[in-house]
Amino acid sequence: MRSIILDCDPGGDDAVALLMALSAPNILELKGVTTISGNASLEWIHTNARKVCELAGRRDVRVFAGCSSALLRPAVNASFCHGNDGLAGASLPMPTMPLEKQHAVDFLIQSLEEAKEPLTLAMTAPITNLAVALCKAPHIADLIKEVVWMGGAIGTGNITPAAEFNAYVDPHALAVVLSRKVPLRMIGLHITHQVTTSTPWMARLRAQGTNVARQVAGILEVEAEADKARYNLGGRAIHDACVIASLLRPELFTWAPASISVSTEDNASLGATLVSTYPCHLDEAPHAYVATQVDAHGVLELILSCMAFYRQEDQKQVVGF
Repeated sequence: MRSIILDCDPGGDDAVALLMALSAPNILELKGVTTISGNASLEWIHTNARKVCELAGRRDVRVFAGCSSALLRPAVNASFCHGNDGLAGASLPMPTMPLEKQHAVDFLIQSLEEAKEPLTLAMTAPITNLAVALCKAPHIADLIKEVVWMGGAIGTGNITPAAEFNAYVDPHALAVVLSRKVPLRMIGLHITHQVTTSTPWMARLRAQGTNVARQVAGILEVEAEADKARYNLGGRAIHDACVIASLLRPELFTWAPASISVSTEDNASLGATLVSTYPCHLDEAPHAYVATQVDAHGVLELILSCMAFYRQEDQKQVVGF
């Protein structure tokens, strides 16, 4: 059992990650969901997180609103990809569960301080909430088991030629987190672009016949067309699912100790992540790791297994992995 906080900006692939986390209560104890502007504006993001929790039948999950913009830059969102509300392709009612009154940054700090054992932060969005928390309460750096972050890239970006979206939206926040030497595992585009839907895989998802499967399929099908056009992929890259997959099935990923930095220069390199796995570039005790390989088929099978948890006949039992 690992206790986690999921920091996200739903977004279709964030929705899949949240559903995966909620499908495995025997492996992951979800302490709360913190949200941040990213794939859509913050008002839509925290609404979407609650929509997905209600879709999963989990109105008990606490959802917190966080930062509405980056540390030093105006807010940037991906409505061009995910739709104005962030969940294009889904048809979910407005949530009835409340939004928590506490700010996400304060929830992060309090949760880390009060936890009996260090918490894992599963982060699938710009990393602003954590950066603000570290600035406000620097001592929490020692209370984090690790940060598992979907972001960055080794090579080509997806929002600019140099930068991946989550890094580009708030590169200064990423620089803050990296400077505090928080234990970090980075899963970049070089990995997530391998975890891509296909027509047969989508058919298997729809064949599950649940509302969860229908909603997820609707989201992924809409966004697949964009990924095919922009990145020449065969379907929709389910980026953020990789974070939860790495916690549920660590053996699906290969990691290397790494030196990671990010460009904060206001030019064409803004948000570019610079990653080196050469030993001569590393600290004596590296605090960061980068995913270098993934069993993409295994991750896609795991996603289907997690979505199958929501079959009506399986609601009262936990899927085994």
